Amino acid sequence: MNMRQAKLLALWLTGLACLTPAAWAQSVALAGMLGNKALLVVNGAAPKSVAAGQTHMDVKVISTSGDQAVLELNGKRHTLRVGDAPVSVGAGGGAGGGSGKGTRIVLTAGTGGHFMTQGQINGNAVQFLVDTGATSISMTAADAERLGVNYRTGTRVQLSTANGVIEGWRVTLDSVRVGDVEVFGVAAVVANREMPFLLLGNSFLTRFQMIRENDQLTLIKRF
Repeated sequence: MNMRQAKLLALWLTGLACLTPAAWAQSVALAGMLGNKALLVVNGAAPKSVAAGQTHMDVKVISTSGDQAVLELNGKRHTLRVGDAPVSVGAGGGAGGGSGKGTRIVLTAGTGGHFMTQGQINGNAVQFLVDTGATSISMTAADAERLGVNYRTGTRVQLSTANGVIEGWRVTLDSVRVGDVEVFGVAAVVANREMPFLLLGNSFLTRFQMIRENDQLTLIKRF
């Protein structure tokens, strides 16, 4: 495992304890590679190294190559790279579940005090890190391309970071979903930098009343 993969694995391990109860029947992420074995995180459980041809928690590893693996779950094959957002498959065989018309999200903090959750942007699975200090949802250019967000048609901006000023774009996402709650027309920033997770910022959070009790954060949708 190289340094980048080890760092991503460490971030995954930190976040495992704060994943909310699954809104989907099955969620699978590729946390790293151990030789020719895939390090899988299934439904938030501890990472498990699985070789090609083997099955773990109903997820079969078809093949591995470099930093990616081909997986089979619910009869469908998916190619994942280390650090990609989890693949989420519902009991009915589709990504996500429920109507999206829920009104409440309950998150539990992990050991580092951070709130993380699975979600969707424009119907595509992502992994969010809640950031109340972020003005809007924030993602990398690579994230935007994977999610089909045409960020280059957005408004070009200069973003100040700890490492200096970088190029970015302001866009509007068609929909953002966490659990069974979906909101529409959400502002986001796409930046030319690397981030292990998408930031769930205030363009989404201010749509909710936020209640913090110890290590639990409840978001109640405003109307």
